[in-house]
Amino acid sequence: MGKLYIVMYHYVRELKNSRYPGIKGMDIKLFRKQIAFFKQNFNIVTMEQVIDASDGKVDLPPNAMLLTFDDGYIDGYTYVFPILKEEKLQGSFFISGMTFSEHQLLDVNKVHYILASADIRQLLSDVKKKMDYFRGKEFDFPATEELFEEYAVANRFDNKETIFVKRILQTVLPERLRNRIASDLFEEYVGVSEKQLAYEIYLTKEQIRTMKNHGMFIGFHGYNHYWLGNLPKEKMQQDILKGLEVMDEFLVPGRWVMNYPYGSYNADVLECVKKHGACLGLTADVRIADLSTDGLLELPRLDCNDFPPKSENYKNI
Repeated sequence: MGKLYIVMYHYVRELKNSRYPGIKGMDIKLFRKQIAFFKQNFNIVTMEQVIDASDGKVDLPPNAMLLTFDDGYIDGYTYVFPILKEEKLQGSFFISGMTFSEHQLLDVNKVHYILASADIRQLLSDVKKKMDYFRGKEFDFPATEELFEEYAVANRFDNKETIFVKRILQTVLPERLRNRIASDLFEEYVGVSEKQLAYEIYLTKEQIRTMKNHGMFIGFHGYNHYWLGNLPKEKMQQDILKGLEVMDEFLVPGRWVMNYPYGSYNADVLECVKKHGACLGLTADVRIADLSTDGLLELPRLDCNDFPPKSENYKNI
């Protein structure tokens, strides 16, 4: 049996009473209900079982499910880890090396917290104004409305305005400019310094070590959480090698698992992670994985919002 439901989580916390209740995550009460649903309807397996199954050493049970948690948030230690321990389950936590080695806020999280703190209409207007201001001064990029037409495309979870802001500040603009704009917007909307928030939201090395020592699986999510498939080859390789260096304590040589930030990868990325010992790779493609037919470095996942108590989308995927 090679079929595998791989479930993807990001923020899991007590949303209502958190500092940023507008962040897109799963409330801890719903997480408990979801875990109960999973235990009743699926067989939750460990990453080690999946690796062994990919090697042909074992078969996965029917309705096998793997729980994955992206980005290395402290939510994993504060809320998720105790519940998984209580239920005798394993979670796989994928961490970007910069979060604990430099305590520096990732661009992806700057954008998340700006969106959680701002009215999208005002934010969209501010982003467009800043793009128009900087165009032609130090930076050259297409007209704002041309970019809006190309990138403002709604997906399953976000409207087109939100997607546009995300894409512009995560990958479309030159890196130095998007960092500058995101930092300006962060200061305007979020209300704390980037360094303060970085210390608040990410796992520490000691917490990662504790989770690993208590049976959780620790995987790799790059260093700087770049769109790896969009980077020049040399810069992509540098990010992966730097991340592997700082994550060395937590990864098993030849049996570590790659999780591509934003689901972004290409043939060069696949070649690089394979060369350096990745045995599996997780994408953001929305399907049920099949170890017998999918590329082992290109396994699809389902979002936690595809399952009860949020929805029953998983039945139609």
